[in-house]
Amino acid sequence: MQKLRCIAIDDELLALDVITDYIHKTPFLELVYSTSQVLDALPLVESGGADLVFLDIQMPQLNGLQFMKIIHGKALVIFTTAYPQYALDGYEHDVLDYLLKPVAYERFYKAAQKALSAIRPSQALTPYEKPAAELPNFIFVKTDNKMVKVQLSEILFVEGLKDYIAIQTTAEKIITLQNMKRMEKILPAPRFVRVHKSYIVSLEKTDTIERNRIFIGDHVIPIGDTYREPFFQLIEGRE
Repeated sequence: MQKLRCIAIDDELLALDVITDYIHKTPFLELVYSTSQVLDALPLVESGGADLVFLDIQMPQLNGLQFMKIIHGKALVIFTTAYPQYALDGYEHDVLDYLLKPVAYERFYKAAQKALSAIRPSQALTPYEKPAAELPNFIFVKTDNKMVKVQLSEILFVEGLKDYIAIQTTAEKIITLQNMKRMEKILPAPRFVRVHKSYIVSLEKTDTIERNRIFIGDHVIPIGDTYREPFFQLIEGRE
């Protein structure tokens, strides 16, 4: 299979590392250039040296929409952004897709598949061809103006609070402004399960389930009425 040549552009180095790592993990993508300076990537794109650009929409020298006007369709563009309000602007300017930070690999893969289908339809994969081994064992979350790597194996549960969420790990509690719906998408199922409007738990870390409560170490997690039936169906199916 001929790989799609990719460029990754982001002035947040941790976010750039995530995207470049995902590109390396994806069998039909090839990283040809990564940079934190958007102007440095323009000559390569304009010369036809890339098929696909992953671009942070907010860059200090040139924003994403200005970049697209300059390259005139010489490469497909997928925006990465921490701000959902930019999605509509992107779609109105023929952006292939947009990824909301922190980006989960499954979401990244879907966007990459869309690019493959658009550029080389005969090589397009079905969702079932995604190798499970390619899923990362960590996520990045934004906290205190920085991106923090969190190992999935260390997460006990996620708790939704009024204006933020708390990720309880084996070592610490990490506070982030992500919402529960977003975390539910980021954390891979069925390894992580929503059991309450305010809780997502790790089945791997679950010690005991007793009626409407889940025990993880010294922590007691309630099971909400809405989530009770699907949760126990999942548990019974695993036994």
